[in-house]
Amino acid sequence: MSENTSYISLANKYRPQKFEDMVGQESISKTLKNALKLGRIAHAYLFYGPRGCGKTTTARILAKAKLLKVPIWTYWNWTRPPIPK
Repeated sequence: MSENTSYISLANKYRPQKFEDMVGQESISKTLKNALKLGRIAHAYLFYGPRGCGKTTTARILAKAKLLKVPIWTYWNWTRPPIPK
């Protein structure tokens, strides 16, 4: 391989980028999305399970969502919550 060619592993190339893209993890996706929406993120999460169940993917999406500079509802195509008067 030449130095100019960058290699991306298949696991990283096809890793889901949003909670909606995850397959088989609907319950944890919904829980984490609601926690983000309400601003009630815990200081630590423990992801456990057998190999290949989506622990790293979930953690990466959660970290990405937490570090976003844009409002959270634009990332998941939610409607903007009303601003209290």
